[in-house]
Amino acid sequence: MSTLTVLMNAGPWLPVPPNGYGGIENVIATLVPELRRRGVRVLLATVGTSTQPAEERIVTFAEGQFAQLQQPYNRAAGIAAAHMHQVSRELIRRPEIDLVHDHVEAWGPVVLAAHPDVPVLHTLHWDLAKHPDLYGRFDGGGHVFVNGVSASQMKRAPAALRSHSVGHVYLATPLAVDADRRPRPSKGDHSVVLGRISPLKGQHLAARLARQVGQRLILAGPVGPYHHPSALDRALNDPEGTALSYPDVRYWLEQVAPHVDGDRVRWIGTVAGAERDDLVATARSALFPLFWEEPGGTAVVESLALGTPVVGLRRGCLPELVDPGITGLLADDEEGFAEAWRLADRLSPAACAAVAARRFTPGRAADEYLALYQQVRALGPTRGNLLAEVPAG
Repeated sequence: MSTLTVLMNAGPWLPVPPNGYGGIENVIATLVPELRRRGVRVLLATVGTSTQPAEERIVTFAEGQFAQLQQPYNRAAGIAAAHMHQVSRELIRRPEIDLVHDHVEAWGPVVLAAHPDVPVLHTLHWDLAKHPDLYGRFDGGGHVFVNGVSASQMKRAPAALRSHSVGHVYLATPLAVDADRRPRPSKGDHSVVLGRISPLKGQHLAARLARQVGQRLILAGPVGPYHHPSALDRALNDPEGTALSYPDVRYWLEQVAPHVDGDRVRWIGTVAGAERDDLVATARSALFPLFWEEPGGTAVVESLALGTPVVGLRRGCLPELVDPGITGLLADDEEGFAEAWRLADRLSPAACAAVAARRFTPGRAADEYLALYQQVRALGPTRGNLLAEVPAG
């Protein structure tokens, strides 16, 4: 039996694991340890500040380049290109790499398509309405295949991209391991919206409805590149600053901040680790007032694992992740969302944790990805002499 060597391409934007916000990087940090437990050798292409253990690391940038993402195209475009250039060089000189598991939006499959001897699984973490010129005529050359993070995401994919799909794998969280056996803290008097402050995430709706519903609301996540209120305040007060060039900052100022009074509605910035877990675990509900077709829902599965019911608009992957009346309540409009928020206290935190422990563990995700690796290697080229067989955990 040969050993499977996978190049896990995390990209140049954030470390693995991330310091707070970073959905894709959290997915990778959850998956890599489980793959290694199953005997997979992992070469992690990431940034220098990553601390995720792996057999080797491939580094182009010393630090994450996330702050550059909302800069003008001519300032940001070369970052992903430079990272992928380094990955491409590694593939040329490292014939022991059996498969690339790629997570780099757009640039990843384009560059990897130029390596016809390498099987590639490209995980799509985002809205597939993006990049219509790329996805609408996508050709993986018989060796680049894709997977989604929900069935609803792949249903919305252009036909050319969907024809390369080998399925979907739901997101997982380490918090789901033994979630049904851990003691749970008492609930507080707040609900929470966790994630980047963005029009797509809909924080303005939750902030506006908080007084009507009669609950306190905590918003946790960055505004553009600013992870804490003090950092945003300094940037806005800098006469030579560029804060207003970020669309998310303008959204915050125009639509969210007018409802933030420091009491009924608070913004606390980015939280991570135990602080984040305690914030969510003590929340009466986790809110997802989505204004887009959410593809994956990391914060959804984390909330359930922490025993916190989900309240959301019926968009994207939420109907696949939420069991109505058991782990959450979904609505079709603003009025229904407000009513669901009021009723969420009736749901059982224990039921939320039990479902998470069954559906969203890292071990389950790793086994499903190993099955996709086998499928991709069977469909595409095989660099080694044998198709690696890795035992399930």
